[in-house]
Amino acid sequence: MPYIGVKITGKADAALSDRIAPSVAELTRTHLRKDPTVTAIAIDYVDQQHWFAGGRSLTEQRQNSYWLDINVVDGTNTKSELSNYFEGVHACMSDTLGDVHGESYILVHEAPAAAYGFGGKTQEFRFIGGQMGAR
Repeated sequence: MPYIGVKITGKADAALSDRIAPSVAELTRTHLRKDPTVTAIAIDYVDQQHWFAGGRSLTEQRQNSYWLDINVVDGTNTKSELSNYFEGVHACMSDTLGDVHGESYILVHEAPAAAYGFGGKTQEFRFIGGQMGAR
C-alpha cells in the first residue's frame, strides 16, 4: 500500500509514464513485497534546464535524473530488501531514461503503522483486525 512519487527529467510524456509506473510497481512488489493492487504512483516531470546536479543543469550535462520517494510502514522491510530495491530502481530508470546522472535519488520513508494508511484506516487497524479475524 505504498504511495510512490516519481520525479523525472523531461517534458510530460504519457507513454513514458505508462512504462515507468508498472515497472516501479513490479520492483516494489518483488523487492519490498508490497501489493500492487493497493500501490499508488504519481509521476511528475521537470525540464532538464530546471534540474541541477553538481551546480550545472542537466541540459548542459546532457543527462537525465530521477527522484523516487516511497512511503512504507516502519519495520516491514529488511536492509537487504531495501538495498535490492535501490539497485533495481536505479537499473530500471537507467534503462528507461538513458544516461542517468549519478546524483539520482531514492528515499524510503518508514512511517509508524498507527500513522499511515489508506481508505480511512491505518495499517495498525488493519493488522489488529487481521489478527482478531485469525482467531
